[in-house]
Amino acid sequence: MLLFRVAIAVGLCAQMAVADTPLAVEIVTAGAVVEERVYSLTGEAVARETLSAAFPMGGRITEVLVEAGEQVAEGTALAKLDAVQQEQALRAAEAGLSTAKADFRQAMEDLQRQETLLQRGATTRIGRDSAEDALHIAEGVLAQAEADLDRATKALADTVLLAPESATVTQRMAEAGQVVGAAQPVMELALGSGFDAIFHVPEALLTIGSAPPEVTLNRIEIPDETFVGHISEISPVVEAQTGTVEVTVAVENPPHGLSYGDAVRGSVTRQEPPRVVLPYAAITATRTGPAVWRVDPETMTVSLLSVRIDRYETGRIVLSDGVEDGMMIVGRGAQLLYPGRVVRAAEGAQ
Repeated sequence: MLLFRVAIAVGLCAQMAVADTPLAVEIVTAGAVVEERVYSLTGEAVARETLSAAFPMGGRITEVLVEAGEQVAEGTALAKLDAVQQEQALRAAEAGLSTAKADFRQAMEDLQRQETLLQRGATTRIGRDSAEDALHIAEGVLAQAEADLDRATKALADTVLLAPESATVTQRMAEAGQVVGAAQPVMELALGSGFDAIFHVPEALLTIGSAPPEVTLNRIEIPDETFVGHISEISPVVEAQTGTVEVTVAVENPPHGLSYGDAVRGSVTRQEPPRVVLPYAAITATRTGPAVWRVDPETMTVSLLSVRIDRYETGRIVLSDGVEDGMMIVGRGAQLLYPGRVVRAAEGAQ
């Protein structure tokens, strides 16, 4: 029995001796650092000014004369509608105008003859006035015939869709044989030479400070060639399916060879507020949340300190609160600690 008690006492003394021996751990001095983060997204190069070309009337398309990507000059025919009815209407209007002109000439001659006869006393004032009334009627019929011809001519011209100005065809929306309605888009045109880049940005990224003054861009196929742009428009609507917001970036110096539809990468550099960064091994899980082991510089004993984590990164953790500049925090070896444990800095630890 005496020997057993002696063994227990020796064991307790050994444990106390081990506890009093400082444990070698990695000790880091916390310090807030200011970092720059680069956010990159992939978008699409689009035309800054676009126009949806459409026929002013409905009908069946007989020809589509241009292809997507083709550059066209002002007045170039893009597509045609079936114009049989319009051609017939034009011929009828031309015939009606010819008849109206002949009736007008005849009415003028009748009025002149009635006036001559009236001067000679060979007719009555009523006959002369009737001839004048017939001339006025013929004038009205002629004006109506001319208007009908103008409408028929315009209707025939409207069966040919023309480019309003120099442009690039970016999309064909209809093909030959298709029946389209009035003002239904047939093709999309890119006007001018300006480019925009469209990005779908996660809503959370838009809450990080104000909009950056400049966006660095590069084509996916040519990553080394960079150009710049600035944010020109941010959609007020969040897309329900993706949770993103459409952001338009105006390209300031588009490189040679940039085409509509090219995939582009946009990068923004943001300077973040000062944050304390610790190695990932410093974090300990407690019942109340994440914590770190703080070292008392006078006694070299440790105690738990609750922290708030901003984000996790490879090999390190960025804190938002809980640790102040100059605090001594345990890194590697934190899993061996308990409150009040005496530690020392391991050789080679920073």
